[in-house]
Amino acid sequence: MGQKVNPIEYRTGVIYGWKSKWYATKSDYSDLLVEDFQIRKYIKAKYKYAGIPTIEIERTRDEVKVVMHTARPGIVIGRKGSKIEELQDELQNLVGRRINIKIEEVNNPNVRAQLVAEDIAEQLARRASFRRTMKRSMEQTMESGAKGIKVQLSGRLGGAEMARREKQILGSMPLSTLRAKIDYGFTEAKTAQGHIGVQVWINQGLKEMKESSNGSNAKEG
Repeated sequence: MGQKVNPIEYRTGVIYGWKSKWYATKSDYSDLLVEDFQIRKYIKAKYKYAGIPTIEIERTRDEVKVVMHTARPGIVIGRKGSKIEELQDELQNLVGRRINIKIEEVNNPNVRAQLVAEDIAEQLARRASFRRTMKRSMEQTMESGAKGIKVQLSGRLGGAEMARREKQILGSMPLSTLRAKIDYGFTEAKTAQGHIGVQVWINQGLKEMKESSNGSNAKEG
């Protein structure tokens, strides 16, 4: 039986950075970890259709900096930044700390695995054919410049009596190659027959590496 590992966690510290960037003592670590979880959960629930694949959190002694990567920044910002100020106040009340929010636009949402997974889940919830939905999403991703994509659905597909798993792959998917930028996304589609798990892997190409002065490979800055 194969042992599965999250492709992003597998590459964190090698070609990807950490999503939470802060240091804490042993006594404070668990509380701050829960705070990070609450912040991400609140933002994802509030802006369900804003296309937010990643939320990065940085902490200093005085404030918490929240960097939101979104495919639809207009939904998050609102007119003259009114929604940002509203969200900032809500998060400050939630965690009891000063919050500083920064918005970064996602340039190519079709190669971000979490956004592709959420799009598939949204279509499945509207009773679209799962095979047609998978095929169309995979073709759009490949046309947008991805080197490969894998989509896996699990649950009562097509309203079947028994749950099963269906998987499709296009292009190359080198999951064990650390230099390969493999993006991963997961969500659940809420259908009348039950929840359907949606997993997406996208190969964004190889990370360019350069030789360091001591002869070993180092990440490109």
